[in-house]
Amino acid sequence: MAEQPRLSCCLTFDFDALSLWIGTFQSKNPSTLSRGEFGAVAIPRILKLLEHHQAETTFFIPGHTVYAYPRTVRTIASAGHEIAHHGWVHESPASFDHAGERSNLERGIEALASIGAQPRGYRSPAAELTEHSLPLLREFGFIYDSSCMATDFYPYYLRTGDVPSPTEPYAFGPTSELIEAPFSWALSDFSRFEFVWERNPGFSAPSTAEEIWQGEFDFAYRDCPGGAYILTLHPQVIGRGHRMLMFERLLEYIAGHAGVVFESVGAYVERWKQQNPVEQWIRANPTLAGSEWHET
Repeated sequence: MAEQPRLSCCLTFDFDALSLWIGTFQSKNPSTLSRGEFGAVAIPRILKLLEHHQAETTFFIPGHTVYAYPRTVRTIASAGHEIAHHGWVHESPASFDHAGERSNLERGIEALASIGAQPRGYRSPAAELTEHSLPLLREFGFIYDSSCMATDFYPYYLRTGDVPSPTEPYAFGPTSELIEAPFSWALSDFSRFEFVWERNPGFSAPSTAEEIWQGEFDFAYRDCPGGAYILTLHPQVIGRGHRMLMFERLLEYIAGHAGVVFESVGAYVERWKQQNPVEQWIRANPTLAGSEWHET
């Protein structure tokens, strides 16, 4: 049996391209849309860096991006990177009813199938979910999600059917077999770097992100054996020259630590699932399973 990595570095890329500005920001402005075009322009330089480190990663891609840049998406897949689901046109599920959310999932799956990809993982645009999201992901055969934040460096099994109320105690639903590969705004580049008029100041110095991202890695490496350090990047953001230089330094730093592997979220989650059968995990994790109240 292969030795367990001390820490997995799961680099993830949300290849939103045009869809971010059309779906989330509802823009038809050619200048605004061109910012998404840069995402496709930046892909070759990102793939070159990943090849240098022999890093297998995960690209979360909206269906809209697949149809806009099919050759680019095929190039990503042919380089050995995992292709995962990121909505249809970078829409928030919270903006749709159950039928609309289902339709967007289906359209994204169909688009990914057009380039031969069968996604096992999902990340919601803007990390927003609804009460329908997790049951739909299970129905469509997804193994993991990467939109929630209850942990930082270890996966966990997601609950369904929670009932939040401002007047009653929180009601925890049952634990499902859908695994959460935790997302973190602190380990994402968009809000830190990208300027959006009257919404996000952006333009942070790369050194600020480098300090935070390296600090998070140092803690995970020291205190979270067998965990996953999941970094969320956007080609149209991280692909700018001064940010690429920082990203290059960060990867060199990470690669210099013994026992660290660069692997896709899907590969990590599959191994974690085998090591953590759901019923065994529930007994060992009453806080995340929502069963602490049974103990009172």
